[in-house]
Amino acid sequence: MDSHEVNRVRASLALFVADVFASVPRKDQRAKGDCYLRGLMMDGRRKSIQAMASRLPDGNEQNLQQFVNQSTWDPVPVRRRIAERMVPRIGPAAWAVDDVSFPKDGRMSVGVAHQYCGALGKQANCQVAVSVHAVSDVASCPLNWRLFLPREWADDAVRRRRTGVPEGVGHREKWRLALDALDELATWQLVPPVVVADAGYGQNADFRADLAERGHTYVVGIRADITVQPHEAVPAAPAWSGTGRRPAPRYRQPAVTVAELATAAGREAFSEVTWREGSRGPMTSRFLTVRVRPAGERSRRLAQAAAVAGHGWWDGVLPEVRLLAEWPDGQDGPTRFWLSDLPDDTPIADLVRLAKIRWRIEHDYRELKHGLGLDHFEGRSWPGWHHHATLVTAAHAFLTEQRLAPKADTPASPSTRSSTPSRTC
Repeated sequence: MDSHEVNRVRASLALFVADVFASVPRKDQRAKGDCYLRGLMMDGRRKSIQAMASRLPDGNEQNLQQFVNQSTWDPVPVRRRIAERMVPRIGPAAWAVDDVSFPKDGRMSVGVAHQYCGALGKQANCQVAVSVHAVSDVASCPLNWRLFLPREWADDAVRRRRTGVPEGVGHREKWRLALDALDELATWQLVPPVVVADAGYGQNADFRADLAERGHTYVVGIRADITVQPHEAVPAAPAWSGTGRRPAPRYRQPAVTVAELATAAGREAFSEVTWREGSRGPMTSRFLTVRVRPAGERSRRLAQAAAVAGHGWWDGVLPEVRLLAEWPDGQDGPTRFWLSDLPDDTPIADLVRLAKIRWRIEHDYRELKHGLGLDHFEGRSWPGWHHHATLVTAAHAFLTEQRLAPKADTPASPSTRSSTPSRTC
């Protein structure tokens, strides 16, 4: 947005800030929040505090630095109010779980470590954050964040003290952080219609089991090498001598990979499905859905533990889910796979739409990072990062509301001008 566009929405922004930042106790702090959001939305290659202050007529670098890095206002109620506003406005088809990385120099920025950096596609020095987004076919918005703290930070008292990491906050795997974020949203009386995630999360049997335990249905990506039993397979009880513990029933046939199972069905079993209109026309491919029983060692142990907890015994039967496989034209075999525990009568077109709806997250990350400066934060502290991420989320939410408003598709519609054609998803 240029300065004229920012001025045109000042009244709407003031109302937005008054609502979303109502939990911030001081009037001057709320005014700084308004100023910071304008700085994030205004055109400019760099969204560091110094750069934003230089572009704003009322920008004061020292005041904004203090507001973000030293002020004690709590970002959680602000994120809650954003989520409460955005969920009904977006009317999400799903909530999407993902993570985003921020390349960093040095070792003193909170959570920084040499780890896989998706932004660079390789191992590098970076921070990583897990996010949960409300997504529909036309809009999306982050609802909650968790900053990933690598294992090396758990016992590093010096870095923890210097960056203000709270006591009790330690290393947790990304999939657990995603569940934590979902649990916090539930305490705000916000519940996902369905959870979608890529294979980085969906491959994890514990993640899928914990979603199911919470009552969250899911459509999650998996790798081609995950093993399953066909849904009609029945375990048989091994011979028992009559002494000692009776052995648990076992499946007679070895489990097969989802790639093997889908390929064996043959291309003629795959149906053509269009899931959305892309910039170059309808996005169409061929899909198969079939009931399966995930059979990895972890899946078996989870199934047995759940059965024993509920009934005191396990009959050896693995729980059923649906496998969704994609076999694009021009490929020698299926290339992508998902698992879902949605009801059996869910149409395949709906499954495909949900499996593919994660393209909205890439759209969010582009706007959050390149348009609104999510990765331009130059502070190092835990409070500073969470303040900045919350303010960027607020700016994104405001712009999303403006785009969803009537006549938002006019040439004068507010925009960060960061959108680029989405990659095929």
